[in-house]
Amino acid sequence: MTYQLEKKSAPGRDEVEVLGPTFEEGKPEDDEMGRWRQKIASRADRLKYLETAERYWYGKEWYGSEKRKTPA
Repeated sequence: MTYQLEKKSAPGRDEVEVLGPTFEEGKPEDDEMGRWRQKIASRADRLKYLETAERYWYGKEWYGSEKRKTPA
């Protein structure tokens, strides 16, 4: 794959080189893409996968905007 450099104007400067599109056009050919339920065998493994993927909701050691590090 070759990368294309494009010249664009930038605020406070004349022109800068910017990296152009770097993806390959097309669609995936694999029909099994995105079917994670069939790939994971046991129920426990599925729950572990979901808890890892949704750690924002299931995690106990996070400090997001909804939970304070120190109580008010």
